[in-house]
Amino acid sequence: MRLSFGRIGARLTALLPGRTDLAELRRDPRRDLLAGLTVAIVALPLALGFGVSSGLGAEAGLATAVIAGALAAVFGGSNLQVSGPTGAMTVVLVPIVAEHGPSGVLTVGLMAGVMLVALALLRAGKYMQYVPAPVVEGFTLGIACVIGLQQIPNALGVPKPEGDRVLVVTWRALEAFTRSPNWTAVAFALAVAAVMLVGARWRPKVPFSILAVIAATVVAQVAGLDAAKPIGALPSGLPAPSLAFLDVGALGSLLAPAAAVAALAALESLLSASVADGMTVGQKHDADRELFGQGLANIAAPLFGGVPATGAIARTAVNVRTGAGSRLAALTHAAILAVIVFAAAPLVSRIPLAALAGVLLATAVRMVEVGSLKAMAKATRSDALILVLTALATLALDLVYAVILGLMVAGMLALRAVAKQARLDQVPLDRGDHSAEEHALLAEHIVAYRIDGPLFFAAAHRFLLELAEVADVRVVILRMSRVTTIDATGALVLKDAVEKLNRRGIAVLTSGIRPSQRQVLDSVGALELLRREGREYATTPEAIQGARNYLECAGVMPPHPAQMSLPISEETEETVG
Repeated sequence: MRLSFGRIGARLTALLPGRTDLAELRRDPRRDLLAGLTVAIVALPLALGFGVSSGLGAEAGLATAVIAGALAAVFGGSNLQVSGPTGAMTVVLVPIVAEHGPSGVLTVGLMAGVMLVALALLRAGKYMQYVPAPVVEGFTLGIACVIGLQQIPNALGVPKPEGDRVLVVTWRALEAFTRSPNWTAVAFALAVAAVMLVGARWRPKVPFSILAVIAATVVAQVAGLDAAKPIGALPSGLPAPSLAFLDVGALGSLLAPAAAVAALAALESLLSASVADGMTVGQKHDADRELFGQGLANIAAPLFGGVPATGAIARTAVNVRTGAGSRLAALTHAAILAVIVFAAAPLVSRIPLAALAGVLLATAVRMVEVGSLKAMAKATRSDALILVLTALATLALDLVYAVILGLMVAGMLALRAVAKQARLDQVPLDRGDHSAEEHALLAEHIVAYRIDGPLFFAAAHRFLLELAEVADVRVVILRMSRVTTIDATGALVLKDAVEKLNRRGIAVLTSGIRPSQRQVLDSVGALELLRREGREYATTPEAIQGARNYLECAGVMPPHPAQMSLPISEETEETVG
């Protein structure tokens, strides 16, 4: 889609915050401030953990949560969305870090941000609604498995093995643990995960993640447990914005990873915003504005050393449940994290990595909605197949490839189901109101078929085989008023069928061709073929009269006094065939 400078300016103006957004900030600031504080407490260990998991360090996770969280809150399309580093994005970033290093990740984030802004200008947000639910469920299940497996090295207290495939890294970590077990790290990880999971059931509104992390840190420091390796030194503040990481010569090789990151950011952010809408009454996000806000967030975050960000479903859900009503809550969350970065970096640096691993293990477990998975698996075989394939592809391949694979399989299965709806049924020409002799002549020489449903590439060839088997008739009437759609393949198949029947001496007449379908028929010559023979009619009664005239001229059927009032079955009086 080509956009002029004037249209780009108009689109940008529509994507920027307006007076309505400012008015909503003033509606209930106290409730939003409290919600923002709660989200910040939940987000702190997640930001640290995802930063470590990405390979760029805890400071990168904090920088992302602060910068991207603030910009996405201001410019995004949802009043309730909370953005920052996420487990899904971490899964994509690990192989990029292994191949291109930290500077490559920052460059990819910047490029992905530009792509997201472009998608917003092109109004691509509406296409999110076409992602099937089984793909989303399978994608989420796969991400949960990958996030959990990524935490195995830190949970076991072993150095992270080399490799960019999570299954390989996990296996190597288990081998390292068997050679030199670190039960202290295992105990910390399991204890933190257990506290979070049990606590969430007991008191859902209490932020057990931060309480468990604080307790683990205190125990590690008081007991002097060297086996509980801490995060390490963190800078007391955010770095100055810089483009020093940008290598123009590497942009070409990073284009594909950037597209993958942009696709994932768009998918996860719009999915998270949709989840937030479903949890509230009266809230509805603007998909294009959300893409725009996430684009700006991802352009800015790398300048401060942050990793690519997306809307975070877990943090957004906490935000909604704690009563947030406007963007002020997400802004408050980012501001509190900024204060922690500047004032409490030395304390944060002492958190054991195993404790963060426990937080992410519990997060992975809570991402899996068992009820939704069961419902999806029981719905249809197709839904179950799509879910399983997407989950396995997410685990074994790349997240974006997994979504593409899921969409392709879903599309093929949907086309198959739609193609099965296409039918070619023989219909009677009268109700027995005429003489037995005339009825016999009609049955012998004229046959009518009604085409129901779509006539497109997935169903057209089956239609041709059925129609080509017509025998022992002189005239075939095709009633097309119930054809819902027709593509070039369907039009070509129809033309081919008419030509084959004509070569066998069978005349083909049509009735009820819709105006919207005439162009595609005309483009392949099917309409001209019928017009040349004078065999296209507006209604079925006219087609029947044309068939009788044809047979009379051919000397097959004598004129009949009642031929002008010959009724047809079902839609005798319909005007479109």
